[in-house]
Amino acid sequence: QVQLVESGGGLVQTGDSLRLSCAASGRTFSSYAMGWFRQAPGKEREFVGGISRGGGTTYYPDSVKGRFTVSRDNAKNTVYLQMISLKPEDTAVYYCAAVPRVRGIATISSDYDYWGQGTQVTVSS
Repeated sequence: QVQLVESGGGLVQTGDSLRLSCAASGRTFSSYAMGWFRQAPGKEREFVGGISRGGGTTYYPDSVKGRFTVSRDNAKNTVYLQMISLKPEDTAVYYCAAVPRVRGIATISSDYDYWGQGTQVTVSS
């Protein structure tokens, strides 16, 4: 089992950058593929990036490709979401999630077993 705690959210302006962190408990963090999702009010939860357990593979949807980067530091049990050129439509609660996975990345929320509590990102125009 793993517990996840996100941090780094806040209020920024259009065009700003922000880095979210997700700290995981437990000694088996490197066994988990990690994903980042976001959910805006009235909308479904949306996948915004994922990384394989070793960090060698990442995947992004077209909506954030080139602006969002997921990375991880298995020695620190932490996964990051670097966001640049933020837009008002990026405003949402951002969640990290974990799933034990031998290969690849999961892109569907129901594939993930563990979730953090979320951190709010608000981008003002």
